Order: sequence, then structure tokens, then C-alpha cells
Amino acid sequence: MRLYKGDRTIDGIVVLVDDQPLDEALHVKAICDDGFEWGFEGPASSQLALALLVDHFGDREVALRLHHTFMQHIVANLANEWVLTSADITEAVAQLDQ
Repeated sequence: MRLYKGDRTIDGIVVLVDDQPLDEALHVKAICDDGFEWGFEGPASSQLALALLVDHFGDREVALRLHHTFMQHIVANLANEWVLTSADITEAVAQLDQ
């Protein structure tokens, strides 16, 4: 099971997957090239949603289809410091994709 973590530090925003930096998935779609954000709706939050889904599913088409809704309902509501497991993402997507 993969573990995703985000934190706002004194040095900036950090998003990790299994303690390694999460790829921004700009090669899939460049929504925002200014880095990740969360806690509100916007391009940087949408880029994070896309990156999480690309990493989780390993399927760019699924990630592209779901990232906007995932951003609105999950990423936009994350706290300053957060943790998501792959099980959390699977469950959230199942509820959103009904």
C-alpha cells in the first residue's frame, strides 16, 4: 500500500509518496507548472489531484477523467498537513465515480 503525505514547511510545500517526491505528472497534462497546492480549488490543486491519481492508478486516461472531481471533493479539502493511503484514494474515487 502506497502512502502519500503533504506538508507546508518553512522551506515550502512537500508532497511525498512512500517518502519520495511525488512526480508532478506534467508529462500527462501541465495544468500548473508552479508546483502543488491543496486546501482550495485551483490549478495547483488540480495538478496535485492529477499527480496523485496518475501515481495511484498508473493510468493517465483514468487520472485525466477523474482529476477535476477528485480535486474538488478531496484535494480542496485537505488540511495543511495530510496523509492519504492508496486505500483512501480507492475509496474516495469509488464514491465520486458513482
